[in-house]
Amino acid sequence: MRALTYQGRRDVRVETVPDPRIQDPTDIIVRITSSGFCGSDLHLCEVLGPYLDPGDILGHEPMGVVEEVGPDVTAVTPGDRVVIPFNVSCGYCHMCGQGLHSQCETTQVRERGMGASLFGFTKLYGQVPGGQAEYLRVPFGNALPIKVPDGPPDDRFVFLSDVPPTAWQAVEYADIPPGGSITVLGLGPIGAMAARIALHRGVGLVIGVGLVPERLDRVSGYGATCLDLRRYGKHLGDAVRDLTDGRGTDAVIDAVGMEAHGSPVAKAALTAVGLLPDALAQRLMETAGVDRLAALHTAVDLVRRGGTISVSGVHGGSADPMPMLTLFDKQIQLRMGQANVRRWVDDLLPLLIDGDQLGVDSFATHHLPLEEGPQAYDTFRKKGDGMFKTLLIP
Repeated sequence: MRALTYQGRRDVRVETVPDPRIQDPTDIIVRITSSGFCGSDLHLCEVLGPYLDPGDILGHEPMGVVEEVGPDVTAVTPGDRVVIPFNVSCGYCHMCGQGLHSQCETTQVRERGMGASLFGFTKLYGQVPGGQAEYLRVPFGNALPIKVPDGPPDDRFVFLSDVPPTAWQAVEYADIPPGGSITVLGLGPIGAMAARIALHRGVGLVIGVGLVPERLDRVSGYGATCLDLRRYGKHLGDAVRDLTDGRGTDAVIDAVGMEAHGSPVAKAALTAVGLLPDALAQRLMETAGVDRLAALHTAVDLVRRGGTISVSGVHGGSADPMPMLTLFDKQIQLRMGQANVRRWVDDLLPLLIDGDQLGVDSFATHHLPLEEGPQAYDTFRKKGDGMFKTLLIP
């Protein structure tokens, strides 16, 4: 089959690789019909390359049609249309039973001290082949796939693999009081969807903060109040407090993570680590890693006293300076983590089936053949061609 593979820093290629096959009785094989990519995929190629090997298949936002099932699979049959969550979760362990699918005890990467395995990620998360390919082996066929109806286009459902669940969890973790307020930092796909979900759930004031004019316009169109960071700069906190009776918003979502602007030293450090030999780079990242925390520090400034910061943007540092005095003094609650995708499906699926209430049909800006994946990665990294969200079509 054809698949998009990692080959080195900023080097991805579509290659012919062996077809996946049934390995366990509850496996299924899915023929991929659409597969998204996002900022996390760029992190792999920019920062986390030391944890990848050339030839690793990328992609964690796939959907498709069941082609083959193992002998113990009863929940789906060949021909069923399914979305695959990016967490590889069993559905029956203690953690899955708590709704913490990103901590699945069956697939935890214990030798690395990490949580559940993820499709299309690194050795830190199990090095499981991803879904930017023609076919995908999916374990736990009775619990993991999300069966969706025929009829609507892939765009209606494919994002259930990541974006709406991640954004829903970000809003849920923000613990916004009824009629309250929230600031969303970063208006990429996760931030934009979080703003939309917050509005859908009746949040009184949603403030979006970003740098890219097209993204600011998009989120403003949902009904959010958007602030251009290029205009407000160091005065962003004052602008948010002016909108909230001088307090700051009840909650802030950091949907930026490692791509935060305003951290040139950390950026240089991450870039340098990524160029070292893999073994040395891994040791440095795990013991002396420095993240780009400008967005998180901004969240601490913007949130009101006693408020909540919800972190959905991926962070990867291990020795980061945090303003603990301010966090403690302001009595800030801090929640974060990989989205527990399967936990939120029951909340989200009715909103997609009944009239596309979250606007996912128009969420993707580009639909490209899988073979154009390398060029798409480069365009997305440069934020070119108005690229906001791309689906690759095998």
